[in-house]
Amino acid sequence: MRSFLIPFLVLSLCFQVSAQNNPVKIACIGASITYGATIANREQNSYPAQLQKMLGSNYTVTNYGVSGTTMLRKGDSPYWNTTAYKNALAALPDVVFIDLGGNDAKLINRKYYSEFEQDCHDLVQSFAQLPSHPRVVLMEAMPSWVKDTTGIWDPVIVKKINPFIQKIAFKDNLELIDMHSPFVDQEANTPDKIHPNKAGATIMAKLIYENIVREKDTKFDVFSHIDLPQKTSSFYGYPCADFTLDGRKCKVVKPKWSAKGHPWIWRTRFWGHEPQTDIALLQRGFHLVYYDAAELLGNNENIKDWNDFYNLLHKAGLGKKSVMEGMSRGGVYVFNWAAVNANKVACVYVDNPLLNIPSWASGPMKTPEVKNDMFEAFKKDYNLTTDEQVRQFKGSPVDKVSAIVKGRYPILILCADADEEVSPADNTLLFEQKVKALNGDITVMHKPGFKHHPHSLPNPTPIVDFILKGSGQYIEFPGN
Repeated sequence: MRSFLIPFLVLSLCFQVSAQNNPVKIACIGASITYGATIANREQNSYPAQLQKMLGSNYTVTNYGVSGTTMLRKGDSPYWNTTAYKNALAALPDVVFIDLGGNDAKLINRKYYSEFEQDCHDLVQSFAQLPSHPRVVLMEAMPSWVKDTTGIWDPVIVKKINPFIQKIAFKDNLELIDMHSPFVDQEANTPDKIHPNKAGATIMAKLIYENIVREKDTKFDVFSHIDLPQKTSSFYGYPCADFTLDGRKCKVVKPKWSAKGHPWIWRTRFWGHEPQTDIALLQRGFHLVYYDAAELLGNNENIKDWNDFYNLLHKAGLGKKSVMEGMSRGGVYVFNWAAVNANKVACVYVDNPLLNIPSWASGPMKTPEVKNDMFEAFKKDYNLTTDEQVRQFKGSPVDKVSAIVKGRYPILILCADADEEVSPADNTLLFEQKVKALNGDITVMHKPGFKHHPHSLPNPTPIVDFILKGSGQYIEFPGN
């Protein structure tokens, strides 16, 4: 690991010294949201202004926002034609944040969508090819709550604009900041349904502040250290390598740069379902991995295969401890592996988790005439032949709490209190009681009135903050 960190730390130190002598020039490119439209005292409260306050004198943040402008050259008000754009190029910035696309969602501009990707690419390159060779970061468009389908309409942002931006980020290997998920529950902070107020601008500034100050290893490439045939595709704008290990499918998604220590989150089941937490961590320099162990349900074969996968990834340069993530029966996978690998877990996030298999299995046993593939797989996995053996089964996470708490890692459970598929009382609440009895570190976040679906949170910030703190990657903000 030292061979990766030494050059990284030297580069980081050199950058800090340079920043002290010559302030790092940051260009904020965008439309009215960047400009600070509708924000009282926008010169002090727009997101670029707040970002300047957070960063301090080693940085110069300039607001090049122009209200109403588009990414599209043929849009109703192209950013390309503005004086602000010309001034931004002339300033030779060191870092460029581009927040354009919201106005492109208007009906008047949709007929030009075949040109969006090329225009986005060209705009990026106009900055990237400057003599200052700035780092260019794309920002996905924020939500809109307007009801007029001819205006800045959120379904178009979600289905067209942001996927366009993700595609360019993948093709051009550009950094991404998701500005949509962190605002899906922030309608109150967008008074006119489009523009954030001061509090909303603070959210934006913090997301960008994190991107700027987080230590970055730009040289590490995990793909080159996995000596197996790989096929690469895009995962929401990030490179995803698919390969096979022990006869099963695997995935590794790499960030645009790695955070210190090469952290990673291990999605244990249901790849790509409610991915907002995974995406938020990718943009913060985490890797995302997956090994398809369906449907082994945490048995010995599962643990052996995952040990092989872990060894492959750690040897390839990922950190010693993984963040474990499991939804529904993914909880069994997470904790059964963690119970025998306590020193390899940074923290755990599970969501409406199955933690007590006999409790769940009582349902299929009551209706033997109805075929249940998961129940049959479970019996095969553990070589069980009778219902009594199922009732007496002691291989669930609730039976392994003493081994789990030895890891001393924090645990977060998102629990839907009206879960009709996995009883909270027999699973999360029982598990929580047992963990607390052994002084384990567990937090249960309740979702009153919610059923088993949907998993996660539309805005994953509370989950992300927990994981960042649990893995030692959380960044304190000035003034906090």
